[in-house]
Amino acid sequence: MTASGAATGLACLFAVAGVVAAPRASGLPATQPDGGHITAIAGITVGHHTLTERPTGCTVVVAAGRGAIGAGVVPGGAPGTAETDLLAPENLVQYVNAVVLSGGSAFGLASRQGVVDVLAERGVGYRMGSVSVPIVPAAIIFDLGVGGRPDVRPGPECGRAALRAASDGPVAEGSVGAGAGATVGKLRGGRPMKGGVGSAALRTPDGLIVGALMVTNSVGSIVDPRTGRPVAGALAADGRTLLDPFDLVRRGAVPASSPLESTTIGVVVTNATMTKTEALKVAQMAQAGLARAVVPAFTVSDGDTLFVLATGSFDGQASVSAVGGLAAEAVADAIVRSVRLATGVPGYPAASDIR
Repeated sequence: MTASGAATGLACLFAVAGVVAAPRASGLPATQPDGGHITAIAGITVGHHTLTERPTGCTVVVAAGRGAIGAGVVPGGAPGTAETDLLAPENLVQYVNAVVLSGGSAFGLASRQGVVDVLAERGVGYRMGSVSVPIVPAAIIFDLGVGGRPDVRPGPECGRAALRAASDGPVAEGSVGAGAGATVGKLRGGRPMKGGVGSAALRTPDGLIVGALMVTNSVGSIVDPRTGRPVAGALAADGRTLLDPFDLVRRGAVPASSPLESTTIGVVVTNATMTKTEALKVAQMAQAGLARAVVPAFTVSDGDTLFVLATGSFDGQASVSAVGGLAAEAVADAIVRSVRLATGVPGYPAASDIR
């Protein structure tokens, strides 16, 4: 094995194990940031719609043309999803046309119907004779406890508006769309803070791109893997000091259940050509990024869900391990961005409020 091959193998091992690797050595080929947006991948558009009655909304990631090869994993203990079974490698449908992420708990899954309706009007979807059936998996976060109006939740009109707003421009981040009512740091002994939506993308020198869009609404606190320091999460009683999430976990401060049910959901997109089985492996590896940035991750109160879309527009060679390692990095970056760019709401300060 060459030196570079050994380094790649170790990086992938760290990604699978969820270990924070040491800083990259100088002189090794490095990925380049792509402006922080998954829309750097050709054919991918993103749209948000944010409700005004209380902080909640929905977000849609759209794959143009026939769609993208799709896969997904649901490692969280309290998921709310739709159309995840069809993503299994052994099942018939290969291509996904869009993914919907929404607030509103199970009620928010209705946002998906609006996206399905508009795509059907456009003739987009799996062809069944003369009919096109849009393939649109979805996942939700629980944000009904934020804003004092649990009766206000995203519905089909939210999905329609988000889809019509979708563009390939810079992705709006922070307290928008599905992240408008997101909160983080629901650990015993602390006060929660504001979560949100974040987007990140990495490009290798040969043009491979792997990006992620994450909605962070976790029981755990958010840690920057590059520094090991909390960015947002459980606050001390003074409302300005972040408690150490590692210390809280060691002291048993993780609740068996949370009054503000949680979930971190997202979409990983790559321009690599992949099968559904390969995309599933990327989804499994991408979980490491969530575990690096959220402490603790995958609790019984979190419905953590990750989708993977592979567009196939990259004409070079990309190994599954390389794509999976980049996916974990992009997921962690997007989660950190989601809280750094969030805006506080009454009762839930943002990271920018305590600097």
